Amino acid sequence: MTQQNSSSVDNRPKNYLGSSLLFFSIFFTATIEATILFALFWASFEIRYKFGRLWCMLMLWIMKITVGLKYEVEGLENVNPEQAAIIFSNHQSAWETLALRVILPPQSAVIKRELLYLPLWGWSLLLLKSIVIDKRNPRGALKSLVKQGTQYLNEGICVLIFPEGTRAAPRDVLPFNAGGSVLAHHSGYPVIPVAHNAGDFWPRYSFFKYAGTIKVKIGAPIETKGRKAAEINAEAEAWIRKAMAEM
Repeated sequence: MTQQNSSSVDNRPKNYLGSSLLFFSIFFTATIEATILFALFWASFEIRYKFGRLWCMLMLWIMKITVGLKYEVEGLENVNPEQAAIIFSNHQSAWETLALRVILPPQSAVIKRELLYLPLWGWSLLLLKSIVIDKRNPRGALKSLVKQGTQYLNEGICVLIFPEGTRAAPRDVLPFNAGGSVLAHHSGYPVIPVAHNAGDFWPRYSFFKYAGTIKVKIGAPIETKGRKAAEINAEAEAWIRKAMAEM
């Protein structure tokens, strides 16, 4: 596939019908899913998470039907479902926010506070033990991440972090923020690096989605005990950059 960048023009044929069907499917089913999650507020996290994961599985199936978007995973043997870990993933689209809940063990995702302004959708994320941070208050955001992240890790729940902090253009990897590595340094839990090329098929800020197979690579756990946050961050970022270059 021809490499893209943030300034290039995408000349691929536009799938108007498929992209429209996918958009309305997400909008319609997400509203139902959020409503049911609220009805399950009394249930355990495990039950609520399983329901949320089923919705993500449904979305991946709908993507395959409407726009021909599939995925393949390499390195799943590096994930121990019985061992909590901090997941570092590059961020290019909304696809990985859904797919990683299906591919990887139960996880608490780090989300920005602005998502809570979305009625039902944003509020339902709180029922999945999301870690809410305020990017306008970096010090407070870091404290929340370390405190809540360590708590969830100790409960056996993985923590999903997009260390770039925002979505990057296809094939780009932005410099990593330090929050995730600080959590790893303080908690001692391993970091699992994940790389994918979802932006090639689900470009950021684009209504159109394209047929193809997204590649997901999962690296071996990075040990963090006794290591400085900067070392952890550098190793994870280097692995993801190398994995992206090989795609």
